[in-house]
Amino acid sequence: MLQSVRILVVTAAALLAACDWGAEPPPEPIWPEAQTIRVAAIQMKAEFGEVERNLARSERLVREAFEQGADWVILPEFFTSAIAFHPKMLDAVRPSDGKPLELLVSLAREYEGVVGGSFLALRDGSSYNMFALAFPDGQTVFHDKDEPTLWENSYYIGGNDDGVVETPVGPVGVALCAEMFRTRTARRMLRRVGLVLTGSCWWTVPGDAPEGAERVDRANRALLRLAPQKMAQMLGVPVVHASHSGSFEGLTLSDEPRPYRSHYLGETQIVDGTGRVLARMNYEDGEGVIVAEVQSGLMWSPRASVPDDIWIRALPLWFVEKWRREAQLGAEYYRTTTVPYLARMATSRTPR
Repeated sequence: MLQSVRILVVTAAALLAACDWGAEPPPEPIWPEAQTIRVAAIQMKAEFGEVERNLARSERLVREAFEQGADWVILPEFFTSAIAFHPKMLDAVRPSDGKPLELLVSLAREYEGVVGGSFLALRDGSSYNMFALAFPDGQTVFHDKDEPTLWENSYYIGGNDDGVVETPVGPVGVALCAEMFRTRTARRMLRRVGLVLTGSCWWTVPGDAPEGAERVDRANRALLRLAPQKMAQMLGVPVVHASHSGSFEGLTLSDEPRPYRSHYLGETQIVDGTGRVLARMNYEDGEGVIVAEVQSGLMWSPRASVPDDIWIRALPLWFVEKWRREAQLGAEYYRTTTVPYLARMATSRTPR
């Protein structure tokens, strides 16, 4: 599936007249030079835990995006593996300078474009959810997700950078999945970035969930669907969001694990600096590429303020408690199972 939207560069006066925004000021420059960039966001149906096959799938989709004229191509969070709680996830960790990064760098160089995505990366004895952005000259910049979500705590630890990466064209914001929902993400990017790159691997309730779970599923879908738009409205800059669709089977993170059969929610989107959706794929669309042109390096007057709360949208208390409980269980699994695995990985001939 391919959607392409061309944004016309117009004068501030014409834009204000067309949108009837009254005396709103023109967009504020953030980068040394504003640019119209043709961006692509990829929606994957990754094979759970199958790194080599997913690298091949990623390469095919990135090539498709560049062949459609994209300048920047963004893969989803965990593009090498997707994620769930399952022993197989340990096999998805790769050295931070291994094959996943090599693929991004080689494709950026070959197509003279920019390519990014995140994967489970081993660095200095710890595992991170590391987003890498590669440029045609081989330059790379990185962001580690600030904290894991739910069962993700089993496989990596949070980073401490602020999610603002300096690139050859200007500062760019990076947010992975739940980082889009935390208000501190917007606060540390506000008036600092001219473009935001995001990726997720957001799952939903299991297929055998008890009666009443449909309401939870709808709320979960709405949270993800609106997150890229809300971020654009708070920051006044374009947002590119790449995601996963497709089914998976993992385990519950609990004292007595049982099968967890569910699917990823999709909602791959490209959104302009006013929060308007330029291109979108939902879960039912499956795998594919969307492309649109965005005006980057300018900050439009934000359409929404950053809420005075932890989250951009209030979460129910039961979910906050679930988040806390799985963070504890996951951290214990990371300490007792993942850390020893990473130590063995660092001293053995492991896949790159």
